[in-house]
Formats: sequence, C-alpha cells, structure tokens
Amino acid sequence: MSQSTAITGNVAEGTRGRSASKWVVAGFWISTAVFALQMGFTVYAQLKLPQVAEEFARLGYPGYFRVELSWMKVAGLAALLVSQVPAWLKEWAYAGFAITLVSAVIAHVAVGEPPVASMWAVMTAVLWSASYFFWRRMRVAGAAESGREL
Repeated sequence: MSQSTAITGNVAEGTRGRSASKWVVAGFWISTAVFALQMGFTVYAQLKLPQVAEEFARLGYPGYFRVELSWMKVAGLAALLVSQVPAWLKEWAYAGFAITLVSAVIAHVAVGEPPVASMWAVMTAVLWSASYFFWRRMRVAGAAESGREL
C-alpha cells in the first residue's frame, strides 16, 4: 500500500503511482486541514466566547441553536477527517457545511449588514470548496482505476 493510499484509506484507493494524484491527495489534506481548523475555531468561539453568543442573539437565533450547530460541526469534521467513514456520510457532512456557510451569509445580509460582515463565511466557503473539489477528484480517480461507478 502506498503512502497516499494509507493516509486516505478507501477514498484514494487505486490512485498510487500517478504524480497528479499525489497533488490531489496533498491538496485535499491541506485544504481540509485548514478548513477543519477554521471550523474548529468557530466551534470554540460559539461555545466559549460571550460576544459570539451575543452575535447569534442579535442575528435572531435562539441560544440552543448555537450549541446544536457547534456539535453538528464537530460531527461533520469527524466525518471528513476519519478515512473509514463511508462516502455517503462524507457527502452529507459537506452538504451540511455548505448549508451552514450559505445560511451565515444570508443571516448577516438579512439584518442589513454590509457584505464585509460575511467575509469569514465566504473565506471559509472557499476552503470548503477546495476540500470538496479535491475529495471528489480523489473519488473519481479511485473509481476510474478500480473500474467501479460512483
């Protein structure tokens, strides 16, 4: 088993031996690690920082939603980072993060804030996009090499 296959488990299965796939695997892990760090910080901020709790209240969200959202982010990050998690569950995690990020932008715009207020959500969405792009590339490469359909 090659190093890249060992690291990514069943996701990059069959992609060894091609230099382009090493870049895809590296791109996936780099973008996913930075995305996970950013999301991890938001979990910490939502659970521990009073000014973040105040911001959620100002945006019109109930207090329990902030806690619920934080734990769902932790579950989603676990799904993305653990290679043994089935692909269908990773897809749902990516979908959940997409909904969360789009909702964050909508919430800021809905209360009349300038676009710059949504910049953290937009920048995090760029990281999300890179992670998802590379994850899909690894899945396609693995499926093509093994002759199976996605």
